[in-house]
Amino acid sequence: MEFLWDKDLARFIISLVGILLIYGLLVFILIKVARRRISFIFLSVSFVLFLVGFIFRLEYLCMLVAFISAAGLAACFFANLGDVRKFIANPFSRVTAKAANFGIEKIYDSQQLFKNIESAVISLSNARIGAIITFEKNTSLKDIMKNGVPVHAPVTSELLLTIFYPGTRLHDGAVVIHGNEIVAASVFFTPTTKPFAGKYGSRHRAAIGISEISDAITVVVSEETGRISFAVNGDLEAVNQTNFLRVFENYMADHSSEE
Repeated sequence: MEFLWDKDLARFIISLVGILLIYGLLVFILIKVARRRISFIFLSVSFVLFLVGFIFRLEYLCMLVAFISAAGLAACFFANLGDVRKFIANPFSRVTAKAANFGIEKIYDSQQLFKNIESAVISLSNARIGAIITFEKNTSLKDIMKNGVPVHAPVTSELLLTIFYPGTRLHDGAVVIHGNEIVAASVFFTPTTKPFAGKYGSRHRAAIGISEISDAITVVVSEETGRISFAVNGDLEAVNQTNFLRVFENYMADHSSEE
C-alpha cells in the first residue's frame, strides 16, 4: 500500500497540521459547551479514524467519519443551546473564574443584603411596579452594562424602590448588582428568542435572555400582576412572597458554591 507522504511530504504535513488545528478548535468548543466525557470520547475516536483514513488515502472512510462527526457535533450543540449562547457571548471566559471586581471587594453582611432585596421586591410586587434585578456571579456582565447608567452605590431597599419608581429616568431596564453594590441601572439585555406557551412581557424575556448567556440570577416583578419570578439558566420560576427569601438564598448559595 502506498503512503501519501512518499509522494508529497510537504502537502501531507500541511494537511495534517490543518486537521490538528480543526480538531483542536472543536475540542476547545466542546470544553466550553458540552463538558461531557462522552463528547470527548466521540471526538477522539472520530479523529483517530479520520487520521487513519487520511494517511492511507481511504477517501470513503474520511467522508463517512466526517459525516458522522458533523451529525454528532450538530446534535451536541443542539442539546446545549444555552451553553452555546454563553460561548458565543464570551468564548474565552473561564467557568471557574471570579467575577470582575468593580473597585475594592468589600466584606458585607449577606443576610442583611438578602433582607434588603426581599423588602424591595415585596414592596414592588405589592405596588405592581415592574422591575428586573440581576445579580452578577462568575460571568462578567461588564460589557453588557455599558449601555446602562453607572451607579456604584450600596444596595438598599429605598434606593431600589426609587430607581424603579415609574417616571424616574432609570426605571426602564435592569439593575445589576455585584456583591452588595448596585453597579448599574437602566441596563438593557437582549431578550430571549425561545418560544413560550404563556404570555411573557419584555422584562421577562430580557431576564431569560441574560440567564441564557451567563450564570447570573435575575429577579423579575411583573407590572401587570405583581408576580415575582426568578430567571436562571434559561428558565423562569414563579414564586410567592412567602417563599421568596428562601428560594433566593438557595439560588445564591448554589452559585456561590461554584466559585
